[in-house]
Amino acid sequence: MSASTQTISEPTPVVPPNPEPGGGGLGALLSGRLRQVGIFLALIAIVILFQVLTGGTLLTPRNVTSIVGQNAYVLILAIGMVMIIIAGHIDLSVGSVVAFVGAISGIMIVQWGWPWWLGVIAAILVGGVIGAWQGFWIAYVGIPAFIVTLAGMLTFRGLTQMVLHNVPITPFPDAYVAIGSGYLPDLGGGKTTFEPLTLVLGILATIGLVGTQVRERSKRVKLGLEDEPRSWFLAQAVFTAVFILAITFTLASYRGTPIVLVILAALILIYSTVMHQFVFGRHIYARGGNLHAAQLSGVDTKKVDFALFVNMGLLAGIAGIAFTARSNSALPGAGTGFELDAIAAAFIGGAAVTGGIGTVTGAIIGGLIMGVLNNGMSLLGLGTEVQSFIKGFVLLLAVAFDIFNKRRAANASK
Repeated sequence: MSASTQTISEPTPVVPPNPEPGGGGLGALLSGRLRQVGIFLALIAIVILFQVLTGGTLLTPRNVTSIVGQNAYVLILAIGMVMIIIAGHIDLSVGSVVAFVGAISGIMIVQWGWPWWLGVIAAILVGGVIGAWQGFWIAYVGIPAFIVTLAGMLTFRGLTQMVLHNVPITPFPDAYVAIGSGYLPDLGGGKTTFEPLTLVLGILATIGLVGTQVRERSKRVKLGLEDEPRSWFLAQAVFTAVFILAITFTLASYRGTPIVLVILAALILIYSTVMHQFVFGRHIYARGGNLHAAQLSGVDTKKVDFALFVNMGLLAGIAGIAFTARSNSALPGAGTGFELDAIAAAFIGGAAVTGGIGTVTGAIIGGLIMGVLNNGMSLLGLGTEVQSFIKGFVLLLAVAFDIFNKRRAANASK
């Protein structure tokens, strides 16, 4: 095995070693994985809290579908943002890129008369070009990402207002609007209690995800790398299955599966696989964990940085299409604050401020926490000023928890 292969594995929190695979108590495991366990428990606690406070309104089928639609574009941004943060960067421009991509799609489809699908593809590619532009200055010129993307936030917000002349473009074709607010076909023709296609997809997703977890654990056990008690693994698998099936039956009892949820699920699957199974994902962790060591190990960190921002641009393009389709309008002020929501989702979901640590699924959970908070507080009639205060306080607690966890791990390793 080469030196480069040895140094680019994904960093993990320090945990007490077990004498044999699968050994160790449940208490030791929970202590060693406090970060991962904490965000799951936080999401469950927030859901239960608002379910009680809203008199059961939070988890009604209509409201669950609404939560998915309202937060899908932020969750898409969070996927790219957590990768950026793991590598030790930040991107402040994604909200403006969302607005610019939406404006470009409106010009192409509504004003120029392009087919909706061609306009969607072209607009997403524009997002990729923007990412390449910013990635060039960051990776090859050496300007910090904070400065480049801050400039991008101002530049592309201004360009959005210029190309739209500060006037919204609307309406879009029905097929385009369906991307953000449409549903998969109802195979039951509206005559069944639960929409059949949604049930099939949910059951298949449950079997596939749990099956993947079982196979991965079996591989780790064979290699002697597993330190997770079987009881905890089974509890996780059962919780995962119950959670997915609960969402499935909830959606199936209303209008079925939102198209944007299918897009989001595909992105989560793809990027989770990339980050954990592909060399590029390992390079991202290496670059954020220790830049100098990664360079000495042969990692082309400039290429990694460039690719990360191209990817972020493409995901911002997809999010821009989803948001514009949902609102059925290309707006000059679209995407305002989206970058802050995506950054908050990544940090709440367990990404480290210093880089090197984080997961796609963690960012999604962090985004769901923010989404449930937003929705629950809106149902309670709280003003935007109160919502901002609470979200800011939650973000502060998440970062403080990260620092506490690092100190605890460092003390345990001494």
